[in-house]
Amino acid sequence: MKKAETATEEEEYLAIRRAVKGLHFGRWEEKEAAAATIRDLAKRDASKKRALAELGVIPSLVSMLVEAKEGGACRRLASEALVELANGSFTNKVLIVDSGLLTKLPQLHSKTNLSTIQSLTPLLHSISSLAKAQFPINSLPILSFLLPLLRSPSPPTDTTTLTSTTTTLYNLSTQLDNSKSIISAGAVHLLLNLCFLQTKATEPGLATLANLALTEEGKRAIEEDSLVPEVLVAVMARDEEPKCQELAAYLLMVVARRSVEKRRRMVEVGVVEMLMEVGLIGRSRLVRERAIRMLRWLKDGRNGEMEEEGDVKSCRREIRCMVKQSLDRNMESILRRGGGKKKKKNCSDLRDYCVRAPDTAYRL
Repeated sequence: MKKAETATEEEEYLAIRRAVKGLHFGRWEEKEAAAATIRDLAKRDASKKRALAELGVIPSLVSMLVEAKEGGACRRLASEALVELANGSFTNKVLIVDSGLLTKLPQLHSKTNLSTIQSLTPLLHSISSLAKAQFPINSLPILSFLLPLLRSPSPPTDTTTLTSTTTTLYNLSTQLDNSKSIISAGAVHLLLNLCFLQTKATEPGLATLANLALTEEGKRAIEEDSLVPEVLVAVMARDEEPKCQELAAYLLMVVARRSVEKRRRMVEVGVVEMLMEVGLIGRSRLVRERAIRMLRWLKDGRNGEMEEEGDVKSCRREIRCMVKQSLDRNMESILRRGGGKKKKKNCSDLRDYCVRAPDTAYRL
């Protein structure tokens, strides 16, 4: 047994030597084989990641990404090797950044086809996790590389690319210093559109928007976007996605808190009915609480930013009237959907809470 283990270790040692030599000094065919070997070794054994990084393979793989000719397997293999080296290793991710990957992205983008760009999204996703650890990372090259992918006439639909791209944006948004760059790049509208069209992208997309909403620029960008509130109301209707409902409810509250006009628009597109249903039979306690508070909020007309006093009072009266009509019109249908005597009691409690509850300001 010990002899077999020793033989295996010797084989891996020789494989590492060949891979490092081929990567540094070999022709493109040898570099391809070396990158594949490095990928496989790093995937199997975490200790090999440290050893390979110490042997200087990361800068060579980054250079390989940029210098390789389009059409071969070099870029894909280099990217896959870097992903495996980065997975679970903060140090290796920092080394990849220090090797100039981000500064080389514009050059890489100009000479890379769509399929290769998609193959690089897992690597950028891995690197972007540095932002969650508050490691300073320049978001502009990543945004310039990824956002055109989402803006293309045929945006990616495969799960890996969509998840990698949207989660990368989420990771970057966890650093508030990146918010301005993300907003300026037009990511708010792109994310809202993705949330509506691609359910796979909804949760990371909404989570990114929630992070952006922590800044004044983010709140304003979300509030002023043409897809709000319709997209957020549509997401609230997806009862199979409770986390997405929670995030959509939070963003609706952010928008409603700032804009009387948006509150009126929410009512017009059916938010009252949706909130009543979610408040009664929502799958998470948090989304039920947020729905009930939103109903009371809309009914009371509170917490909006004050504009012209006469317009605000008039709008509040309209909203209260529309909410009351919606409550009366939809109570029986929601009772039927909830079903049973117990549900009737819950629905009665909900209506009491929405219509007769004392004024209370909701704090985000």
